[in-house]
Amino acid sequence: MTEPSPALSTVPHLTTALTGPLLRLETQLLQAQVAIEGWFREQFRATPAPVYCSVDLRNAGFKLAPVDTNLFPAGFNNLGERFLPLCVQAMQVALERVCPRSSRVLLVPESHTRNLFYLENVAALRRIVEAAGYAVRIGSLLADLAEPQTVKLPSGASLLLEPIQRHGNRVGVAGFDPCFVLLNNDLSAGRPAILEGIEQTIVPPMALGWSSRRKSVHFGHYRDVAREFGARIDLDPWFIDPYFRQCGQVDFLAREGEQCLAGNVEVLLESIRRKYREYGIDREPFVIIKADAGSYGMGVMTARSVDDVRDLNRKERKRMAASKDSRAVREVIIQEGVYTFETVGDPPAVAEPVVYMIDQHVVGGFYRVHTERGPDENLNAPGMHFEPLAFVEPCNTPDCAKAPDAAPNRFYAYGVVARLALLAAAREMAAHG
Repeated sequence: MTEPSPALSTVPHLTTALTGPLLRLETQLLQAQVAIEGWFREQFRATPAPVYCSVDLRNAGFKLAPVDTNLFPAGFNNLGERFLPLCVQAMQVALERVCPRSSRVLLVPESHTRNLFYLENVAALRRIVEAAGYAVRIGSLLADLAEPQTVKLPSGASLLLEPIQRHGNRVGVAGFDPCFVLLNNDLSAGRPAILEGIEQTIVPPMALGWSSRRKSVHFGHYRDVAREFGARIDLDPWFIDPYFRQCGQVDFLAREGEQCLAGNVEVLLESIRRKYREYGIDREPFVIIKADAGSYGMGVMTARSVDDVRDLNRKERKRMAASKDSRAVREVIIQEGVYTFETVGDPPAVAEPVVYMIDQHVVGGFYRVHTERGPDENLNAPGMHFEPLAFVEPCNTPDCAKAPDAAPNRFYAYGVVARLALLAAAREMAAHG
């Protein structure tokens, strides 16, 4: 396997909206940096990372945890221009492992033509892969695409969407036979037949699309990772791991599975209260209920008591009944709510960091910001916007000699927790073969 270059050995150093002394958790992670980096090397050597991944984090000060892990990240256009060199280097490492003897990639995006914001992400991803030294063509799964279609983007870039062609056990586009398929489509609508059984490698594997993947399975792997990591550095894993439970037989419109949902909310809230009492945390516990499969922030609600679940009105039940691509929600994950005390702007708006990784390397990130939501609410909702995290100075390691709230030190904790989620995703991928 290709060895990572020294420039990629740690996370990039970024600014964070939080200021002031490092909190206890951040300090503990910083002090254990040597042990942590060695442990990550061992883990990713045993279980290689997915080609790319993004992780939504919430920082409550007393707790820093992932709340979502996306294996088909759709925000490369939100990364600042100065992240490009890191992205390119990491992509070279990732793709060299996937296909060392070829340089042709078929990029398969979501089937959007009107969502120009998403297509800007595709353009940014194409640019990264091309800069890594690979020829890229974009193969579309649009059912009515009979010939190539050019889409002009607000940034001035353009995309040529081409219909995918299949010849025997290989796919490509006209005049282009790729080494492998790079998926940027989360497969919420199902696995496309044209990609089934091909001899080319598909990354990430289709088994990790939302047609079969479950958040509860991922967070089961994450729970194991957090426990192993906590034992390594003498840390209560709860500080980095959101409790969760799952209900598998729910129908919000028919009010089926309501007792399962209410019972699990009650148990989870009490578990969180016990931890709050143990550590003297004077906050009201809450949980987030969301579809166990799916993304785009659909089918999400906050509950602070069992009554919040039992008293849903018809409008609220309808909103929870379907996720992306109108897929019916029958399975939900009930996840410990983690406050976020990051803010951006003036007046301050609630924000959460989203960390991007390519292979095992943190390559950048941005804040998801919502001016109309509170620190205990889901921010992945209409009205959100994004603020790039910014580079500060070119240094390759956190620096214990600097002030505790120096940006490299503050952000180091985010890179650690994001990579724990990445490792959980690696194990999830390995379990699918």
